[in-house]
Amino acid sequence: MANYKIIVQYDGTDYSGWQIQKNAVTVQQILNEKISLILREKDLIITGSGRTDAGVHSLGQTANFKADQIEDTGRFLHSLNSILPKDISVISLEEVSEEFNARFSAKKRSYFYILNFTKSPFYEKYTWYDSRFANLDIEKLNSVAKILKGTNDFTSFSRKDDEKKNKNCEIFEASWRKKGKLFFFYIEANRFLRGMVRSITGTMLKAVNQDEPESYIKKIFEASDRSSANESVPAKGLFLYKVKY
Repeated sequence: MANYKIIVQYDGTDYSGWQIQKNAVTVQQILNEKISLILREKDLIITGSGRTDAGVHSLGQTANFKADQIEDTGRFLHSLNSILPKDISVISLEEVSEEFNARFSAKKRSYFYILNFTKSPFYEKYTWYDSRFANLDIEKLNSVAKILKGTNDFTSFSRKDDEKKNKNCEIFEASWRKKGKLFFFYIEANRFLRGMVRSITGTMLKAVNQDEPESYIKKIFEASDRSSANESVPAKGLFLYKVKY
C-alpha cells in the first residue's frame, strides 16, 4: 500500500462542511466516493487536516489516503478532477511516507477571513458585506489581534459542542490588512477549535468599539465561557488557507 497526500480546494457554499455526516453532503464524502470509484477500492478512507464547518471554503485543505500504487499520478489527477463537481478541485497529488497523517502530522494551519464594505455580486459568496466596515480602524484591529498571539485557553471562542478537553491553542500570527475595499484577517496556529476563527473575528469587530479593547479581549479569555464572546461571523467569508508540515 502507498500513502498519498492531496491538496484540495473547494467552495463550501453547498456543503455541510468537510467531515462525513449522516443525511448531509460533505466534501470528504464526495472525495471518498470519486477516488474509490477510480481506484475501485470500497474501503478507502480519506483523512483531512481538520474540519471546516458548513459554508467554509478552502484554498489548501490537505488530506491523505492509502491505496495500491498509482502508476500514473498525472493521469489519475486528471481523471479525478474530471468527475469531481465544479466546486471541488484536487490541485496536487504526491506519494508520501507511510507515517504521514494529514491531521496529526500538521504543525501549523492558517485561515483568512474577508470583510467587504462595497456591495458587489462578485463578492457575495465569499465575503461578509456591510457598508459600515468602511469605518473600521485597521490600527485598532491589529492592536487587538496582537493579544491573541501565544498560547491561551480558547474555551470562550469555541463552540459548546466541541468535544476536545484541551482548549489550549498556540497562535503564531494574527493580523489585519486592508486592500482596496476589502479587509483581510489572517490567523495561523498549531490547531483550531470548532468555530474558533469565526468567533474570534466577530469578537474583534466588537472589541474595536470598546473603550479598552485589549482589556475586553483579556476578560473574555479569563471567563472561559463561550457566551462571554461575541457572535460568530458568517461562514461564507472564511477560507482555510494552508496547512504546514
